[in-house]
Amino acid sequence: MNTSHFGEHVTIDGYGGSEALLNNKDLVLGSLSDLPAKLGMTTLSEPQVFWAESNHIKDPGGWSGFVVIAESHISIHTFPKRGFVSIDAYTCKNGMDTDFIIKYFTERFELKDTEVNFLKRGTKYPEGDIY
Repeated sequence: MNTSHFGEHVTIDGYGGSEALLNNKDLVLGSLSDLPAKLGMTTLSEPQVFWAESNHIKDPGGWSGFVVIAESHISIHTFPKRGFVSIDAYTCKNGMDTDFIIKYFTERFELKDTEVNFLKRGTKYPEGDIY
């Protein structure tokens, strides 16, 4: 039986961030460009960042971006008018430096508080090919 896991997924919800920084497309794009190399990951595509308009319900609009990496993906969704950001970093590498990732985004967006969740993914991942 496999006692390891396939990968690791950290989610960060950041609160009290700088409206100007959360509304900075270049900062979001730069984060998605820089972070994979800092984590020893390999990008498979150029990062993409899009403006998402307000839905006039709970989403006042913001930047959504992602980068596909050989090890999986990183995504960022900003909500500048709420001082909020939602971030996912998922990798098939084990031993992710979550403290570094939390510090990186806390500093980049001047977050006052974070809510972090860490998941071990694929705890039943087969140790060898099954077909």
